[in-house]
Amino acid sequence: MLPFERRKWLEQQIKIHKKIDIEEVSSQLDVSSMTIRRDLTELEKNGIVIRTHGGAISVDSVSEEIPYSSKMTKNIAEKKAISLQALQLIKENSTIILDSGTTTLELAKLLKNRNDLTIVTNDVKIANELLESSNHVIVTGGELQQGVGALYGTATQNMLSIIHADIFFLGAHAIDLDHGVTAPTFEKSLIKQLMVKASEKTWLLADFSKFNKKAFSKVCSLTEIEGLVTDSNIKPSIVDEYGTKIKIIYGEGN
Repeated sequence: MLPFERRKWLEQQIKIHKKIDIEEVSSQLDVSSMTIRRDLTELEKNGIVIRTHGGAISVDSVSEEIPYSSKMTKNIAEKKAISLQALQLIKENSTIILDSGTTTLELAKLLKNRNDLTIVTNDVKIANELLESSNHVIVTGGELQQGVGALYGTATQNMLSIIHADIFFLGAHAIDLDHGVTAPTFEKSLIKQLMVKASEKTWLLADFSKFNKKAFSKVCSLTEIEGLVTDSNIKPSIVDEYGTKIKIIYGEGN
């Protein structure tokens, strides 16, 4: 098989299966793994695939960053239901980390009337929501992501590397059974990883729209976190699949 024929075949396979495993394909085509890597690199240059560790995924299967203005009213009832359920997980006098995002913002709205918590966040909108709160609020600092409100970068990383929290509420951009939780940028996934590492327990907050999607950079596998809080609109088939890897609890909608 000529190189252009092989790449055309790889392109067809990625469209069908949404992903390619280098070792499997090199064995199937009886070529070296280095050859397949070069092919995938060419396909990535042409905007057809995104390279991953050990393979590649389809560009069409990747979920991109959504501006805050587009997210703030999307699935709001589900996010409120999830935050009400997440509230039950927070014990008195806890130290918690709130990830950036609109679901964690709904949780912050419920927490602002308490006075026994230490709350760490890298989200300026969450910080603003807690401005009049009697809780001890810590903002990580860092570079501001325009249009989103998240803080990231070296200053954020340094802060997260020296703290310890009881519980981290992880916001999800995309969740996949095999790829776990993923984020649209490497920088954002690194911040989330540090938050996981800084906390005793991590609970993932995600509405029904986040499942069976993948973004660019991996945050963690589903087996690395304590459990998942979602809404009652999630499909039973997804519950059956994901329930084999993670504990799932539901927030009931109005």
